[in-house]
Amino acid sequence: MLMLNYMEENLMKKGILSVLSMLIGGLVATGIAEKRNRKKINDAWKMSEKHLNLLIMMSEWVRIKQEGKNISDYLKQNNYKTVAIYGMSYVGERLLKELQDSDVDVKYAIDKKADERYSEVDIYLPDEELEKVDVIIVTAITFMDEIEKMLSEKVECPIISLEDILYEI
Repeated sequence: MLMLNYMEENLMKKGILSVLSMLIGGLVATGIAEKRNRKKINDAWKMSEKHLNLLIMMSEWVRIKQEGKNISDYLKQNNYKTVAIYGMSYVGERLLKELQDSDVDVKYAIDKKADERYSEVDIYLPDEELEKVDVIIVTAITFMDEIEKMLSEKVECPIISLEDILYEI
């Protein structure tokens, strides 16, 4: 009888330990899944905010064009004859196209994905040697602060965001 009680008690302890192990494992797995989901939601929110800012900027650009104004006039008024464009995704390509038929000379572009981009001008990686220009226009407005900090260590010209230009026209 004592042996039976001992075995029952031992089985009960093992059962309790198994249940506790399963519960702790479940809680840990839930915590890990929660952390992953939070990161995905945070990343999606950042992308959404980035694209909203780009949409607002592009809307301002269209408004300016509808008023008969253009970016090249702004650049000429500020004595920027040679420019480089930072960010050669959709906005950078549109800026290049707008400046092509003007008195402003786009010398080159800069992009972290230079190897994956095609353009009518040379595209350099941010850490490559950059030719001297009068101004660098940043189209990646969401990351303006980081880009400006990085480029200001390499170049002596002004680094301005396309967004700032559009709101000053």
